[in-house]
Amino acid sequence: MKKTTNFDRYLARQLRTPSFARRYRQAAEEWNVALQLAALRQARGLTQSDVARLAGTTQQQISRMESADYQGHSLSMLRKVVAALGGSVRVHIEPTRAAAGTPRLSPRRAA
Repeated sequence: MKKTTNFDRYLARQLRTPSFARRYRQAAEEWNVALQLAALRQARGLTQSDVARLAGTTQQQISRMESADYQGHSLSMLRKVVAALGGSVRVHIEPTRAAAGTPRLSPRRAA
C-alpha cells in the first residue's frame, strides 16, 4: 500500500479547484504526447535525427515535439512523425461536464 504524502494531500486539495484541475489535466496531456513520442522513437531504436529524416522535418522539430512544455503540436505534424515511426494517431473528443447539458444543434439540411 502506497503511503500518502503531504504532497498527495496537497494535490488532492488543489484538484478540487476547477481552474487548477483543468490546467493539471492539460499539462498531463502535453506530457503524455511528449512521452509517447519519445518512447516510440526509442522503442524503434531511432535517434531524433533518424525520425526527422523519415518524416521530412528537422531534428529540432522532433526535439520540440518530445518536450512536455511544447504547445505547438499540429495534428498533421503529429500524424506525419508518428507514421514515420510506424504508428498511428487517435484523437478522442468528449464533452466537458459543463457542455453535457448544452442542447444539441440539429444539422442543417441542404435546401
